[in-house]
Amino acid sequence: MGSTVLRHPAVAGRFYPGDPGDLRTEVHGYLSQDISTAAAIKALGCIAPHAGYMYSGHVAGAVFGRIEIPPLCVVMCPNHTGRGQALAMMSEGTWETPLGEVPIDAAFAGALRERFPALQNDSVAHRAEHAAEVELPFLQVQQPNLRIVPIALGTGRFEVLEQLGLALADIVAKGNEPVLMVASSDMNHYESDVVTRAKDQRAIERILTLDARGLFEVVTQQNISMCGFGPAVVMLTAARQLGASAAELVKYATSGDVSGDRDMVVWYAGVIVK
Repeated sequence: MGSTVLRHPAVAGRFYPGDPGDLRTEVHGYLSQDISTAAAIKALGCIAPHAGYMYSGHVAGAVFGRIEIPPLCVVMCPNHTGRGQALAMMSEGTWETPLGEVPIDAAFAGALRERFPALQNDSVAHRAEHAAEVELPFLQVQQPNLRIVPIALGTGRFEVLEQLGLALADIVAKGNEPVLMVASSDMNHYESDVVTRAKDQRAIERILTLDARGLFEVVTQQNISMCGFGPAVVMLTAARQLGASAAELVKYATSGDVSGDRDMVVWYAGVIVK
């Protein structure tokens, strides 16, 4: 098949506008709302939410608006659909959004698979998954020459996630260009505002100390429904290995801000790792 593999948008017109003009306008709005005079940060990684833009677009915009987006981004997300392999990467082809087509970096993907053979080349896990897709318009608007390596994670085993993180760091370190590792995740789901704030606080404390194992333990032992903890563990492991020294919480917000419902909320955290 070669590079003829084309992944069509699964949630355009639902999670975000399907019209290119409307989408570009909306993304620019989210990117510019937290105007900072500071220069864009050269980040190693970030955590950004993946709900519908009306709920979490402003948090994603606060993250991506602060980062200098390099041409190559590894976009990792949870597998919400349960389809395909537990460690699923698309290693060739193109992703389409209303803003145009984004090529997969086949060379980087191939090198990563060679270093970590448990990572399967699998488009099935990605076909209907929204969590990587919704990040792309933000990246496309800021980086017209964007290339991606999309990875969907359906495993919750720490050792596997850690090994993938170390492998990812190796391939990034061997390359001669900067890479942004995007972990797509929302925070705790469908509990009250008060309960969720307390749970999320414990997870965010671990993220901000770049403690991948600590994040894994607090999420799994304290019943925190952070859907993308796997991508976050991989990103934090790789970033630490690559010399990350700090993480910053740039925004924390809730679906209740939009819906008005404080009894069943989903929280969104935007974090930059540098």
